[in-house]
Amino acid sequence: MKAVLRKAKVLSLVYYAYMMEYRAELFLWALSGSLPLILMGVWYQAAQGGQFGLTPVDFTRYFLAVFVIRQFTVVWVIWEFEKEVIEGRLSPRLLQPIDPVWHHVAGHFSERFARLPFALALIALFFAVYPQAFWIPSLSNILLFALAAIFAFALRFIIQYTFALFAFWTERASAIESVWFLLYLFLSGLIAPLEMFPQGVREVLLWTPFPYLVHFPAALLIGLKDVNIIQGFLVMLGWGGFFFLWNRWLWRKGLKQYSGMGA
Repeated sequence: MKAVLRKAKVLSLVYYAYMMEYRAELFLWALSGSLPLILMGVWYQAAQGGQFGLTPVDFTRYFLAVFVIRQFTVVWVIWEFEKEVIEGRLSPRLLQPIDPVWHHVAGHFSERFARLPFALALIALFFAVYPQAFWIPSLSNILLFALAAIFAFALRFIIQYTFALFAFWTERASAIESVWFLLYLFLSGLIAPLEMFPQGVREVLLWTPFPYLVHFPAALLIGLKDVNIIQGFLVMLGWGGFFFLWNRWLWRKGLKQYSGMGA
């Protein structure tokens, strides 16, 4: 166990130092995740003159929570893995005594801390513009949000990493992620809270992985009502298990394909 923790610490520190070399890019990455804050302004104005079930303040807090969860769950492993396979850089990593995926996990984990100052600055700017939306979540909401954020990142990562394994068979595995992202964009709660969806559509969506990547943790943070916490975590575990098993099967098949190409 100590050896595992030592390797995890070393990998995290190495990738954190690597990320800090690109602070300007990190700022742009954090800024690129500010779409929820832009959408918040749209829904804030709409809520002032419409009957949506959520108040303008609810919308501002919701989209701030969406911005926060997006900072914790952004994933790019498919583009890195695709490049490693195409350029042959995966081969030396296969000779190392750890699964190559842990390099990507360490990179993503370290990047969270590297972008944190920029995200906090944007949150402070948000409250300066919308002081009426300031609130302090309860301790239970914070703990549930933290747990949901970890689950959401793990689920988002395993889904994208599973799609990345198709790079063993195609040079454009990232195209799969592009199609998936369109569904994620409209069905996760990133564009609009699930409360804005028709009841029937919402009930179906709650059995898919999309709402639990954004809406579920955001709703927990701001304390929205009618959130089925137990169902949420169980659905996340179910989809996580499904993609994990699919991932391991593709990995075994993909390595045979990769070695067959002479790597």
